[in-house]
Amino acid sequence: MRKNMTEHAATARPEDHPGQGDRIRVAVVFGGRSEEHPVSCSTAASVLSAIDRERYEVIPIGITRQGQWVVVDDDPEPLRLRPGQTPEVAAAGTGVIVPMQVGDRALKTLEAGQPPAVLGDVDVVLPLVHGPFGEDGTLQGLFELADMRYVGCGVLASAVMMDKHYMKVVFEAAGLPVGPYRVITDRQWRSEPDAALARVGELEFPVFVKPCRAGSSFGITRVTEPTGLREAIEEARRHDPKVIVEQGIVGREIECGVLQGHGTDAPRVSEPGEIVVAGGHDFYDFDAKYLDGASVQLTSPAEVDDQVKARVQQVARDAFEAAGCEGLARVDSFVTPDGQVILNEINTMPGFTPSSMFPVMWAATGLDYPSLVDDLITLAMERPTGLR
Repeated sequence: MRKNMTEHAATARPEDHPGQGDRIRVAVVFGGRSEEHPVSCSTAASVLSAIDRERYEVIPIGITRQGQWVVVDDDPEPLRLRPGQTPEVAAAGTGVIVPMQVGDRALKTLEAGQPPAVLGDVDVVLPLVHGPFGEDGTLQGLFELADMRYVGCGVLASAVMMDKHYMKVVFEAAGLPVGPYRVITDRQWRSEPDAALARVGELEFPVFVKPCRAGSSFGITRVTEPTGLREAIEEARRHDPKVIVEQGIVGREIECGVLQGHGTDAPRVSEPGEIVVAGGHDFYDFDAKYLDGASVQLTSPAEVDDQVKARVQQVARDAFEAAGCEGLARVDSFVTPDGQVILNEINTMPGFTPSSMFPVMWAATGLDYPSLVDDLITLAMERPTGLR
């Protein structure tokens, strides 16, 4: 029995939607061209395992690292990310063609030497692609051109929140608290590297050197003294020519999940969660997140007093609205020893395995994993296409 399903999700009838028969048809899209390809596959595995098959007809569609769209077997096990198994969307599947005109919701398949065949209409897309060329507005733009409903943020919020530089610009303009940082563009690093290093040297150490438009902690280095900056910047540039350097914040890492409200309702916020990293990891890096679960403790509800909890939730709600987010987001903050809440970043398509912080926080709030997936699809079905 699923718990605490939203009223909209619980009462919506299949005949309210342009679905196939008595089920809503959902295309689950995952994989992609970014380094987060295996993380996306793992997220898809969890969703495929949890989604209500009595309510939804699921079409799993993978995107290879080369950008080819293919029909994938509806089997979550090969898609799970675990030690010794790095999932990958293979190019051997049947190709998929996405509709590109208003009113056409039919996916088509493409086999070598054969004319396109109709796979069937899709009511809503659940895009689970993390990182560039998926989470950054590119995929959302494709669905907007095709006039297809989809889960999650729109083009602008997806694009701006993927770029940690412009994300902070938006937050600062909205009066939200962010930590000190410096940005190094590709041109600046190639033409004036010493000047770039001098600007970064104005920050207090330690600092975190990050690719501006990457996720899952790829390319991040914690630097404790200026002599380590050049190497860290070059490492970040292997993943993105644009680099951001953030001053380290002394405090606890507290996160909060946000879901769009139904209709005109305000965004909903989850119980906060806290990440504590041990086991030889300097920070919450890729191995700690996905491969070395014993070194990470995820706690939700986070053990904070009511005043701090209220501030964390308010900052999360304000950040969601300042960014123009839709559907869902995970908002990451730091809580300093004196109780200040400093906004770190928003993730518009957070990790979505059952052990990921976003579903963990919503479970602590009373919305279990299958109900969370159902809620997100219902939100996407309610939302109009086009300008809104």
